[in-house]
Amino acid sequence: MLEPLPDSQWNTATAAHLMNRAGFGGSPAEIESLRQMGLAGAVSWFVDYEKIPDPTPAPDWAHPDPELIERREAIRGAADPETRRMLQQQQNQDENSQMADLRYWWIRRMALGPRPFQEKMTLFWHGHFATSFEKVRMPYFLWLQNETLRQNATGNFDHLLIAASEDPAMLNYLDGARSDKRAPNENFAREVMELFTLGEGHYTEQDIQQAAKAYTGWGFAKDRLHYQYYPGNHDDGPKTIFGQTGNFTGEDVLNLICRKPECAQFITKKLWRFFAEDQPPRPVVDALAAEFRSHDLDLKHLMTVIFSAHEFYAPGVIRSQIKSPVQWLIASTHQLQAPLPTQPMSLVMLNQLGEELFQPPNVKGWDGGIAWITTNNLLDRYNFAAALVEGDRIPLPGLMGQMRGLMNSTAEDGLMQISPVDVTSLFSAMDLSDPISFLDALQARFLNAELKSNRLDSLSEFLKSRSPLEESDIRKAIRLIMCTPEYQLA
Repeated sequence: MLEPLPDSQWNTATAAHLMNRAGFGGSPAEIESLRQMGLAGAVSWFVDYEKIPDPTPAPDWAHPDPELIERREAIRGAADPETRRMLQQQQNQDENSQMADLRYWWIRRMALGPRPFQEKMTLFWHGHFATSFEKVRMPYFLWLQNETLRQNATGNFDHLLIAASEDPAMLNYLDGARSDKRAPNENFAREVMELFTLGEGHYTEQDIQQAAKAYTGWGFAKDRLHYQYYPGNHDDGPKTIFGQTGNFTGEDVLNLICRKPECAQFITKKLWRFFAEDQPPRPVVDALAAEFRSHDLDLKHLMTVIFSAHEFYAPGVIRSQIKSPVQWLIASTHQLQAPLPTQPMSLVMLNQLGEELFQPPNVKGWDGGIAWITTNNLLDRYNFAAALVEGDRIPLPGLMGQMRGLMNSTAEDGLMQISPVDVTSLFSAMDLSDPISFLDALQARFLNAELKSNRLDSLSEFLKSRSPLEESDIRKAIRLIMCTPEYQLA
């Protein structure tokens, strides 16, 4: 169990699989470069990302702003309703503008940054420690949480758990800062066990109630922008949690949780689901959990084991995962060697496809898997594929009204224009020499596999009927392959 993939099985297909899962896909040249590294070298290139400089600057506004709190106080203290409404409207516009900026900043970092695995892990933790702009309302807090997850993405899980729990966005989202020793709030105490660490059935209501007492004392500093611990607001009496009694603090409880065997089971199962397959085999999870515990919950070690294991490259795992909207968009631009769409275009696409960053549907995050595909958003995938390839104009849906102000500078009459892809840069003269060669190159670039026989025959007949191929024929063929069920998988 968990033996490394034999060198004899490290090839273009397995290298492409690692690039899809540890990152966001790549071109045939990038996959070939990864293949030449060998399995150990390729895995190290992803997981040892701290060796690669990342000079990405933060958004200009992403810093503590004491005036922000003053502006919020001014809104609450406005003398008349009309003044309050105008001030609130301006505040909402500023926040929405910063959130659009933050979302695109991260999309660009995932697509173009030098550390794809660090961003992929940050994306995983973003859905795991889910918070939402709808409640938090502070773009700075959400950027700060994103950085917290990024900096702790592959460290020790217990350190990550404490950092994520004391993060201002989490304190706001799950009401941790509102908890008082006279009336402990149980929201965070419940969710940290159920959704972040143990799963249902591995704690009691008493554990939640007692843990809630331990978390009292957590709050915001006077500037309302930073975490601060207030000993005077902490319940310093004895608490019994998981059968152990002591004068536990919040961090003590988080450490108790991490020491429970169920925590390693829960985290490894969820990581395997995200990076490998929807239905993790119990023997694999058991082996991973044992490995995780034996290395003090070291996430980098765990992910190295996962990406090296022959089970990760099993035929039933490769190309079995439905691409998330983020994966679909970024992988598509990599394979098309096309620029990332502009901010409004990218945000509309991800919203329509069901993955609006910093706005998960609930505290559980996104379900993923088959939930990414509905009748409506599958059609959207096809339409957006056409736009990326052929330069179609994309209609802006009415539901994007809150973003329309951001789009006015780049869209006219409710439409956005994308330039057609440069097909001459994607295929060599040899690739285009005959329909069979082109079909092979097409599948290698966009699928790293073959189409099902009926779709393969249909596309082959189309290409044969258009020989010699014009640029418009090549674009149509790309569009057709991007609209197949196979293309929705990674």
